[in-house]
Amino acid sequence: MMTPPVKSGPRFNTMITSDKVRVIDENGENIGVMYTREAIAQAAEVGLDLVEVSPNADPPVCKFLDVGKFRYEAQKKANAARKSQKTQEIKEIKMRPNIDDHDYDVKMRNVLRFIDDGDKVKITLRFRGRELSHQQLGMNLLKRVQEDVAEVAKVEAFPRMEGRQMLMVLAPK
Repeated sequence: MMTPPVKSGPRFNTMITSDKVRVIDENGENIGVMYTREAIAQAAEVGLDLVEVSPNADPPVCKFLDVGKFRYEAQKKANAARKSQKTQEIKEIKMRPNIDDHDYDVKMRNVLRFIDDGDKVKITLRFRGRELSHQQLGMNLLKRVQEDVAEVAKVEAFPRMEGRQMLMVLAPK
């Protein structure tokens, strides 16, 4: 005798392993606790399957349903949940330590827009040449950024040097 392939989803009809189950009919009425064989027979009389909806209950709760329809509805629900999820991206803003005020304002507008969209923002400060010996300028600039976004974002990764770059990551509050 061949064993049936392992199926995902709820157990139904002969796949239900417990002897007794609590049965709910197709109209949502609680019939009560009965033997699984009897419940399967009653479900077949109304042209439906006996589907295990709450396997962890004692005894398990089963319902008279159409299995195909039940699976389809569950899949539709899962797809809708997946569609409404927003993935969080990391956006990067690059600056230089001696950035001009207007350029800074433009970059900060972008930072605020990204944070409002729910994305994290990685601020990269690139040092070139002799700027490397004036790291306090970069640190002051990142502190200014931190103060400007204090109401809408929190610092996830504090400023740190990586080679010739200083990095800081901001996340929405």
